[in-house]
Amino acid sequence: MLKELVLKNRSYRRFYGEEQISLENIRQWIDLARMGASGRNGQTIKYQIVLSEKKREEVFETLAWAGYLSDWDGPVEGERPTAYVIMLNDEDLGKNYFSDDGIAVQNLLLGAVESGYGGCIIRAFKEKQVREVLQIPLNYKIIQVVALGKPKEEVVIDEMKNGDIKYWRDENQIHHVPKRNLDDLIIGDL
Repeated sequence: MLKELVLKNRSYRRFYGEEQISLENIRQWIDLARMGASGRNGQTIKYQIVLSEKKREEVFETLAWAGYLSDWDGPVEGERPTAYVIMLNDEDLGKNYFSDDGIAVQNLLLGAVESGYGGCIIRAFKEKQVREVLQIPLNYKIIQVVALGKPKEEVVIDEMKNGDIKYWRDENQIHHVPKRNLDDLIIGDL
C-alpha cells in the first residue's frame, strides 16, 4: 500500500480546475505533515493555505513551471492548481529546519494522493511577490510553494538512459520521468 502511494505521488503540473479542494482536506494533510520527524524536534515549519481564486491567481503569477519543458509556460486557465500550501520556516523558533521540509511535504503529498489529489513542489518562485501577495511577515522564510489539485495528467516513471535526468512529454502529453536504476544507487552492501 505504501509503495502504491509513493508511485502515485508524482509532480503533477496540470489539474482539473473545477475540482476544488476543501479546507478540511488540506488541514488533514498538514496534520500528517506535522506528525513527521523534526530535527531536534524544533517544529519550526508553518503553513499558509491559499484557496481563494483571486489569491491563487496572484500566487500562480509568481511561479516558474517545469524548467526542462522550455516550450511550456505552465498550466493554462482551467488546468491550474485549485489550492496552494506555502511552506514557511518560523525564524523566531529557529533558522535551521534541517530536512524537516522534505519530510513534511512528502507526508502532505502522500495524504493528498491517498485522497485522490496530487501536487507539485515548487521552489522556483518570486519570493518578494509571494510575500507581498500573501502578506507574509519577514520572520517567516518561504521554503517552497506546494501546488495542489486533482491531477489532469498522466505521469510515468521510465528507466534512465545514458544518464539523462530530464523529464519530458510525449506526443500524447504523457509526462515521463527518468529514474536511475536501483543497482546504480547502491554503492555497497557490507
